[in-house]
Amino acid sequence: MIQKNMQTTTYPLRIQAIRSKGQQPRLYISVPGALAAAIGLEPGELVQWELLDRGELHLVRQSAPAPTTHRKASKK
Repeated sequence: MIQKNMQTTTYPLRIQAIRSKGQQPRLYISVPGALAAAIGLEPGELVQWELLDRGELHLVRQSAPAPTTHRKASKK
């Protein structure tokens, strides 16, 4: 198996809870604006979570738009 050393950018966030009277708390995760812009995520877009294990979730887009540029990011 070939491993590539790739620099990753992280976006720390907190899980938010909405508590309504007589209801179980609902948990929400906000997508940082910079991350949404980088991948072209739009409000109302359909996504789903893929559970890999207790420590790792993947957000899967149902239909990701085509890239708007053909230029690749420069390597530092």
